[in-house]
Amino acid sequence: MNDTTPPLHPMEREQLRTESTLVVTVLSSSEFHDDVTDNIETLEGGAATESPPRLSFTSYDDLMDTLTPRVLDLIEAIRKEEPSSINETARVVGRDVKNVHEELSQLAQLGIIFFEEDGQSKRPVVWFDELVINLPFDPQTDESAATAP
Repeated sequence: MNDTTPPLHPMEREQLRTESTLVVTVLSSSEFHDDVTDNIETLEGGAATESPPRLSFTSYDDLMDTLTPRVLDLIEAIRKEEPSSINETARVVGRDVKNVHEELSQLAQLGIIFFEEDGQSKRPVVWFDELVINLPFDPQTDESAATAP
């Protein structure tokens, strides 16, 4: 992935900082569509949504391919160590800068982290204190799941 993620507006960054939980879940395409439609209708009606920020995947495989133990370790290291740049992040986790940069770019595109730019440096920021993974065991949720006889 490349760095084409648009930077967050300062108000968006501050709003994220007020949140403490990111909920990650698996929803079928139709459930995701219904959820987004409901939230849009709520916002258009002038009401605020009270649910925490949520990141939805359409399959368990997508979730597991994205939030690998290695990526979760990277997120945790950023949250705890607060590195000042991508290079420092790579040093903190003892990994190659190129690979860390690619993973951070993907996490930024998903909204899991954001970057604060300071001159040439880009500091990764994990905006939540808690990551909650909600795995509903509904056979309709994972469209790619095979059924055992």
